[in-house]
Amino acid sequence: MSTVPETNRFAPPTAHVEDVATDARELGGRGARLGAVLIDGLIQGAVYWALAATLFTTLLTPRPGAGLLGLFALQLLASFVLFALLQGYLLATQGQTIGKKLLGLRIVRSNGERASLARLLGLRTFLGWILVMIPIGGAIYALVDSLLIFRESHKCLHDNIADTMVVKA
Repeated sequence: MSTVPETNRFAPPTAHVEDVATDARELGGRGARLGAVLIDGLIQGAVYWALAATLFTTLLTPRPGAGLLGLFALQLLASFVLFALLQGYLLATQGQTIGKKLLGLRIVRSNGERASLARLLGLRTFLGWILVMIPIGGAIYALVDSLLIFRESHKCLHDNIADTMVVKA
């Protein structure tokens, strides 16, 4: 006879599984995140408007025979470069934009580690800007991205894509 104890080999596993995000940081509030985005948008808009009114007048105006799609892509690229110039240093060194710094927020990876500049600018920002430009689908993306902040985790869709979260600094 066998001395092996009888077990149900079809029973579910009994291993204890812990959540990946074990960092006990306090999540950034929804109002503070909205305020930070508004501050960043106002700064970006003011600087872009000033540059468009002075330096970009010849660069970003339609020319006869030039496609509007190319002009649109050029404006999108100019906006992103401007965003990277305005926010890049703080994002690279502290994981914050100007608005997030003013309101005491920081962007980190889901496990609490510092997020790389490529992740913050590429996945979190530029990819979202590209997706928003898609007709109809972009509006749906923007709506879903914004509404997901009402989850318990306070993570928007761009946070899920970049594997980041916003916490109090």
